[in-house]
Amino acid sequence: MINKESIFMWKLTTIFLLMLMIFFTTGPALAAPSTQAIDTNPPDHPVKLIFIHHSCGENWLNDDNGGLGQELGRNNYFVSDTNYGWGPDGIGDRTDIPNWLEWFRAQETERYMSALFNESGQNSSYTRTLADPAGENQIIMFKSCFPNSNLDGNPNDPPSPGTDLTVSNAKYIYNELLKYFITRPDKLFIVITAPPVQDPAYSTNARAFNTWLVQDWLRENNYPYSNVAVFDFYNVLTGRNNHHRVQNGAIEYITNQERDTAFYPTEDDHPSATGNRKATEEYAPLLNVYYHRWQSNTPSQPLVATVALPAVENTLQPNVQPAVAGSGSIDNFEGTSPVGTSGWEIYWDETTPTTVSCEPESGTAYSGAASQRLEFNVAANSWATCTLNYDPPQNWSGSNGLTFYLRAIRSTLVFNVDLYTGPTGERETYLYTIETPPDSANGWIPIELAWNEFHRADWEENGGEPFNKPDQVSGIGFGFSTYPDTTNTGTIWVDDLRLMGNEPIPPIAPQEQPRNEDGSQRRRLLPCGSAIALPAAVVGLLWLRKSRRYIQ
Repeated sequence: MINKESIFMWKLTTIFLLMLMIFFTTGPALAAPSTQAIDTNPPDHPVKLIFIHHSCGENWLNDDNGGLGQELGRNNYFVSDTNYGWGPDGIGDRTDIPNWLEWFRAQETERYMSALFNESGQNSSYTRTLADPAGENQIIMFKSCFPNSNLDGNPNDPPSPGTDLTVSNAKYIYNELLKYFITRPDKLFIVITAPPVQDPAYSTNARAFNTWLVQDWLRENNYPYSNVAVFDFYNVLTGRNNHHRVQNGAIEYITNQERDTAFYPTEDDHPSATGNRKATEEYAPLLNVYYHRWQSNTPSQPLVATVALPAVENTLQPNVQPAVAGSGSIDNFEGTSPVGTSGWEIYWDETTPTTVSCEPESGTAYSGAASQRLEFNVAANSWATCTLNYDPPQNWSGSNGLTFYLRAIRSTLVFNVDLYTGPTGERETYLYTIETPPDSANGWIPIELAWNEFHRADWEENGGEPFNKPDQVSGIGFGFSTYPDTTNTGTIWVDDLRLMGNEPIPPIAPQEQPRNEDGSQRRRLLPCGSAIALPAAVVGLLWLRKSRRYIQ
C-alpha cells in the first residue's frame, strides 16, 4: 500500500527532475571550444624580421621606451628596421598609407623588396643579442605614423580609389596590397595599425578602419593564405581595457572599452613608454601565433614570377592576372586552394546515378605529401568534372602548355583534360582526351600537353578548333564522360599540375622510366581521342548546375 510519505517523495523527485530538465534545456549556452590551435611558443630557430617605421616605431623598438626590439629577440626573432632616409630612392621616408602602393604595388616594387628582404641593419636603439642567421628577412612588419589616423569620410565607406587620406581610399589601398602579398606566401606580412591621436575629430573613422583591417579585410577578399596578419596597435593604445592579445588560449580582441583617442599620449601624440610597453607585452605572443599559423598553412615558395607594374596610380588594375613567365605551379595538391580560386569543384549529371569525388590523398604523391585522387562512376551517356574556376581569368600566354604526373588504378580509363575561356554561361570548352596506358597502373608517368593540342568541344560552335586563348583561361578541369551506352568507372591520381615552359617536364626516377623495346624512353604525350562525346543537351547543364563544392 502506497503511503503519503511515498507520494510526497515521488512528487519531490519529479519536481527535481523537471528543474534539471529546464536548466539544461534553457540555461546559458556554453561556448564551444576553439578548434584552431594557438601556439604562443617562440620559433625553434632564429627568424629574420624587419620593421618599416618612423619615430613611433623607433620609440616602440628602443630599449628605454617600448622595449620591443629586446622582447622580439627573446622570442628568437633577429630584428632589423628601416627609418627615414633608408633604401633605394629614399623609400624609407615614405610610410603614409598611400605610400604603401609605392612599396608593394609599383614599377620599382621588386627593387625595393630586394633591398628590404636583404636588409640586416639597425636604424633604432635596441639591443640585439642573436647572431644574424643569414638569408633574407622572413617577416615584414610595416606601420604608418599617427597622422594617418586622421581619415576623412565616413566609418562604413566602401573601398574606392582616391588621392587623400580617407576611409574609402585606405581600404582600397590595403586591398591592392593583397595582390602582391598573395604572390609571396614565403613571407609573412604584418600590418601594424597607425597609433591614435588625442584630437577626437576623426576618431570614429580611425576606429572603424582599424577594426575593418582586423576583422573584415582578409575575409572580404577571400584571402586564402596565412601570410598576412594585423596587430591593432591603435586599439591597444586607446585604453587600459582595450586589447589585442592572446588570453586563455585564444586571440582576444576587445575594443571600445574606454575611448577612440590616445590613452597613452605624450605632448605631441607619440605614444608614451607605458603604452608602448603594453603593446610589446600583447604583441610578442601574438606574433608567435601568427608565425606558427603561417608556417603550418601557407606554401613556402613564391607562386609566380612578379611582373613589373606601372608607376603608382590609384586606379584599378585590369581584371586579368599578369602573364606568367616560363612555367609555374597551378596546384601541387598539398591542401591550399590555388590563387584566384575557391579550390576544386565537382559537377555531375544529377539525373543519373553518376558519382564523382575529387580530394587530396596523402601517401600517394609523386612529390610532397599528397596528390589529387579522382574517383568516378559515370553512368552511360552521362558526365562528371572536377574543375578549378578562376576569378579573374588567368593569362597563361607566357607558357607553352600544361604538364602533370598521372597514376591510374588500371589502364584504358578515359578522361579529358579541360580548358575553359569566357564567363559562366558563355564558356568555351577545349579538350584533350587521354586513355590511361598500362604504365600508369604501375606508377607515376609524366604528361605534357601543348596548347595547340587542345581542341574546341565537338558539341560547341566551331568544334575542333585549336585552342588559341591561353591569355583568357577562366577554368581548368578533369572531365569524365563515356563511350555510347557504356559506363566509365575508375580512379586516377594527378600531381604537380604546372604550366609548361620551354623546358621539358622533369623526368621520373630512372628506374621508373618506361622504355621502348630498343631502350629509348617512351614519349608521354598521349594521342588526342574523339571517341568519347557528351550529348550536347547534357553538356549544357554543366555550368548551370553546381552540385557540390569541395574547397581545399
